[in-house]
Amino acid sequence: MAVRKLKPVTPGQRHKIIGTFEDITASVPEKSLVYGKRSTGGRNNSGKMTVRYIGGGHKRKYRIIDFKREKDGVPAVVKTIEYDPNRSARIALLFYADGEKRYIIAPNGLQVGTTLLSGVEAAPEVGNALPLANIPVGTVIHNIELRPGQGAKMVRSAGNFAQLTSREGSYCVIKLPSGETRKVLSACKATVGVVGNADHALEQSGKAGRSRWLGRRPHNRGVVMNPHDHPMGGGEGRQSGGHPRSRKGLYAKGLKTRAPKKHSNKYIIARANKK
Repeated sequence: MAVRKLKPVTPGQRHKIIGTFEDITASVPEKSLVYGKRSTGGRNNSGKMTVRYIGGGHKRKYRIIDFKREKDGVPAVVKTIEYDPNRSARIALLFYADGEKRYIIAPNGLQVGTTLLSGVEAAPEVGNALPLANIPVGTVIHNIELRPGQGAKMVRSAGNFAQLTSREGSYCVIKLPSGETRKVLSACKATVGVVGNADHALEQSGKAGRSRWLGRRPHNRGVVMNPHDHPMGGGEGRQSGGHPRSRKGLYAKGLKTRAPKKHSNKYIIARANKK
């Protein structure tokens, strides 16, 4: 995976940096694993706008991703690597030996024709999903479960990875991409390897129109509004000051929102690295 910078033949292409799509082997998704995705425009079931700056954008079809990987002991062959408009990572289509087809998030280095396996018997190789108890210490992993059988919840976006650092009784200690170190039950599954499409972080849209294609509308800053519209609005000229806050008056940029007595606090060994 690489990126390409376009020649500035138009203003929109002057700063445009996009992926090459050279790793993608199919342009049409598997029909049995997709369904239409309705766009909300940021509105709830009664039509009231609850999230601003959302609307428009290209139509998408949702690809059903297998985050559980519960087909233990059944080998699967990677048939295609595909683009997914709903996530930053690429996805891989697996053909299982019993005839079933499923999508997974494609790790870095996964090739078409590779045979993958999940379960206790699986080897700790790229793309295989197995319990943390069976993964060697120091291995780089992604798609990590928080509860056994729940499905992967952590480390799923392009280029991300976590590292299994040690074991403590029935728990494994994992260092997450944020820098946080926490304990996860050894019975939880994880996939070996790094999430693919790591160059996604280097991409630049180049123009405002690409944000509109993604369904993002222009965002108005609070400081340019009137006091009636935003707590940070008003003042003579470019007046600023006071603590940044949301439209509802809640502090932003630095206010800790995590519940102080949250049950899972006891599993967190070290907090995320502060910027």
